[in-house]
Amino acid sequence: MSRQITVKVATTKVIKALETRLATLEKNYKEQTANEAKHLKAYEAWKKEIGKWAIANFSKAENLRTNYRSWNKNLNVDFDITVSEGQFPAEPEKDFEVIHSHQYKEMKEDITNALTILKMTDEETVNASTMKQIAKYL
Repeated sequence: MSRQITVKVATTKVIKALETRLATLEKNYKEQTANEAKHLKAYEAWKKEIGKWAIANFSKAENLRTNYRSWNKNLNVDFDITVSEGQFPAEPEKDFEVIHSHQYKEMKEDITNALTILKMTDEETVNASTMKQIAKYL
């Protein structure tokens, strides 16, 4: 038989944590466009760099494949180069989370509603069931 865990967290601490999370959410959402543009610029630079690297290492190419599309006069050349990771330029990774507008609005509304309710309460602590509802935002 399992025992229930009783958790009591000070309401002021929960309010402060939710306010911090809301501020972080708003900041990240506002910076998202700039972060996307920065990542796209880095990705475009990487594509040029990996292309130059592939051309410089073409002598190591194996399994050469070509495909000519006459309808758009496009020749596709594909080949493999056997190398270890780290021997070629690394693709830039996103160092930010992409937040869609509907997801942002939903999260912001949930956090704002929780803050409104917590600020109206006279309770000094927040019970476990309330914490369960807001824990995903903390």
